[in-house]
Amino acid sequence: MGVRTILFTGFPGFIGARLIPLLLDADPDANVVALVEPRMVEKARQVAGELGLQERLTIQPGDITAPRLGLDEATSRRLADETVAVHHLAAIYDLAVPLAIAERVNVEGTQNIIDFCRACTRLERHNYVSTAYVAGQRRGTVLEADLAAGQAFKNHYESTKFAAEVLVRASMDEVPTTIYRPGIVVGDSRTGVTQKFDGPYYLLRTIQAAVRRHTPIVQPGAMSAPFNVVPVDFVIDAIVTGAGDPDFAGETLHLVDPDPISASDLYARLCAAYAGKPPALRLPWGLVDQSLRLAPVRHLLGGTPRESLIYLNHQVRYDTARATELLGRHGVRCPPASEYVGPMVAFFREHEDDPAFAPLH
Repeated sequence: MGVRTILFTGFPGFIGARLIPLLLDADPDANVVALVEPRMVEKARQVAGELGLQERLTIQPGDITAPRLGLDEATSRRLADETVAVHHLAAIYDLAVPLAIAERVNVEGTQNIIDFCRACTRLERHNYVSTAYVAGQRRGTVLEADLAAGQAFKNHYESTKFAAEVLVRASMDEVPTTIYRPGIVVGDSRTGVTQKFDGPYYLLRTIQAAVRRHTPIVQPGAMSAPFNVVPVDFVIDAIVTGAGDPDFAGETLHLVDPDPISASDLYARLCAAYAGKPPALRLPWGLVDQSLRLAPVRHLLGGTPRESLIYLNHQVRYDTARATELLGRHGVRCPPASEYVGPMVAFFREHEDDPAFAPLH
């Protein structure tokens, strides 16, 4: 049968560090080669050691933005002969990322991964992690089969992930592929464990700031849009399940809550869990949006960047028909927010002053 290698990008990221052990459990004959940019190799080896996977997890220095993934010809050829699955998670997720960097990592990097997939002689699946936000500024219901609809985008993260998915879609006739589109990922639904307090955690920062100042909790806008948040354990379970089932090949799956609560409902639940009271004051979104350049307003909202706030008032719903059907066959479901707000807040409370959890921006 020969060596069974899973090529993995995105390690030692939060999802990658949790996903790799489960992939190895699901395929006892496989090993993982994690392609890691040189500056992260030491950290990756440390995390691999903590996972106890040294014998089955190899850290391979490389660069998805370079031809042949930054590998010498012999290594590239050997990996192409041994690789049976590719998991491509590496991307720039920063909502304020400059265009040139986003294009190089998200678009050119994905094209280089596709080129590697085409060179693989035994490839069973390319598992590509996209995002629900390739839909950009579309409103209403977005289907899993949808991609290009003339939409504009809120930032370069969205536009370059869209461009990358266009490339992946174009390769699917020759490369067996599953595309996963998560929403906004938060911590584990049971333990609350996460890696950074960004995204929805800025809402907790807003609540925290008000509690510490002994001032009313402010709500930024109506926040009436569905909030497409999803716990990391569901995303991981979905990818492990999809990678092991041939029926998932050729599918694009929205990994979001099929029945999302509104952003205001989530905010009220976070307020209740953290502060024991609801928000006392709603600021009109137009006023918030125009005032975010002012330091006092940013301080009032716990340092929340505009790039994150605009998602709270964007009216879009992501259909999950195929994900619900295929994952349901395996008993995998997205837990409702009511099940994990408690653990999410408890973990935040435990680590809210730990600089290790501070967002990059």
